[in-house]
Amino acid sequence: MTTADIILEAEAVECRFPAGKPLFGAPRFVHAVNGVDLAIRRGETFAVVGESGCGKSTLARLLTRLIRPSEGRVRYKGQDLETLSDRETRSLRQHLQFIFQDPYASLNPRMSVGALIEEPLRTHGIGTPETRKARVRQLLTRVGLPAEAAGRYPHEFSGGQRQRIGIARALASGPEVLIGDEPVSALDVSIQAQVVNLLADLKAEFGLTLVVIAHDLAVIRHMADRVAVMYLGEIVELAPASVLFAAPQHPYTEALVAAIPLPDPTARRARAHVEGELPNPLSPPPGCRFHPRCPHAEARCRQERPALSAPDAQGRQVACHRAGELSLSGLAPVTAAQSPEAARRFDLYRAARAAEHAQGNRQEPS
Repeated sequence: MTTADIILEAEAVECRFPAGKPLFGAPRFVHAVNGVDLAIRRGETFAVVGESGCGKSTLARLLTRLIRPSEGRVRYKGQDLETLSDRETRSLRQHLQFIFQDPYASLNPRMSVGALIEEPLRTHGIGTPETRKARVRQLLTRVGLPAEAAGRYPHEFSGGQRQRIGIARALASGPEVLIGDEPVSALDVSIQAQVVNLLADLKAEFGLTLVVIAHDLAVIRHMADRVAVMYLGEIVELAPASVLFAAPQHPYTEALVAAIPLPDPTARRARAHVEGELPNPLSPPPGCRFHPRCPHAEARCRQERPALSAPDAQGRQVACHRAGELSLSGLAPVTAAQSPEAARRFDLYRAARAAEHAQGNRQEPS
């Protein structure tokens, strides 16, 4: 991977939030992100997964400069975001866009859908009033909503439709990188599949780099090129999706993979034995942060913090003292031949999308 391949990167990024100053002693901090290094390649779908409270949403906001790191650097196309002026930061927003988790809270209820989608165009001075209106109609059609929806308000739509509006708004300025913070977690399962497929289509159509924050590995398994697993503010494993799901090398990754539901109700598999909750981020455990819950922990794990290894021949990085010596369980690869019913559903979806696209082209004003 060359420098030209990297569009967004984090170097030793940390983010600490004050948790109030006690009557006696030093102030206390929540270590939300702790020394994260990653490099996102142009055009890939990069996923960050982990339990609630592991710091993945904070990391997403650091990557878009919605919040600033306590230490470390975030770079977009090699440029340190901390060196940008306010004017340059505003310009950056045109290229780095964010899809928020909650489709109910992320849209201003006082603005019409058309005004919400048009706002990024006005902010960045893109187009004329007439071309902006046409762009709004085009984007609504592209995300599967009627062009007439521009005159309605967010409360008139379902959760899945609101998330489509949020996606259209994020695409309006023509970004290169789209970061989705749990973009489907607030939606029904049937709607999740539609939004995931829509994001995959839009990524291919607009040449986007897609960063997805999620805790549902069943979704990530089918859409990500590479996956970073976070635990208590740190990346514990990073690998191509096919490699990570087939043969995890960190016990925490094994536990997450084992939690993915099997499509066959009669199938059985061994479950990873991980108990307990995330430790208190105000006082993380010494050594490996996962050791209080790890069934394979030994004395070294309790004393020495493992560093994230250099990429191996498969592109995998692991932060575990026992990586390579443990026999951990993964999932068998899933192909269309193994799952003809899934292949049929994908074919039906693609046919429906093609019909919608053709209808939208016929309705476009000349």
